Amino acid sequence: GHGQLPPPQNVTLLSKDFDMILTWTPGDGSPPNVTYTVRYESQERLDKWMKVPHCKNTHRTSCNLTCVLPSLFVKVRARVKAASGQSRSPWAESQFKNYYLDVELAPPVLHVNVKENKIHVNASFPLATCVESMSWMYDLNLWEAGSDDKKQYEGVFRKNTVSIDATALRGNYCLSARSSFQNIGFKHSKFSQPVCVLLNHKG
Repeated sequence: GHGQLPPPQNVTLLSKDFDMILTWTPGDGSPPNVTYTVRYESQERLDKWMKVPHCKNTHRTSCNLTCVLPSLFVKVRARVKAASGQSRSPWAESQFKNYYLDVELAPPVLHVNVKENKIHVNASFPLATCVESMSWMYDLNLWEAGSDDKKQYEGVFRKNTVSIDATALRGNYCLSARSSFQNIGFKHSKFSQPVCVLLNHKG
């Protein structure tokens, strides 16, 4: 028989920045030219391991499963094995995860445009196409630089622009936003880096 390779280690299904990603590290003593193949199983169909075409014989040590999943509402787990020449490793498995319940959010990127005493703000999210239809929202804060008094705009649908009347605002104002998502409770990302704009300054 052909020699066995050590199985991949630290096989982890991570929900990160709106994506579901399988990560792993090479097994101890793996040769340098190892390739990996990933399969996944959903709790709807246990013992039926499905192939992942874009993660077959890959040199990478991660595999994005987001848009491969048959349902974003069902627990899945994944497994990975190593190959080198004629040698194969045993499969190594991850724990079960559910995209809908376990999703981790990244802060949105803010686009700020000041026109005729109005601040127009919209947010873009690093979303995979298969999850765009879910009801992502964002919360926006506006404050005068140096002040702790923040005006909040909560639960804005992600494609909607927030328009703020800036007629009465003078000076340096900052905006920051976080992604939010409601499943069983509310989930939030961290707030984005502030974007600051000078309003109604003379000169």
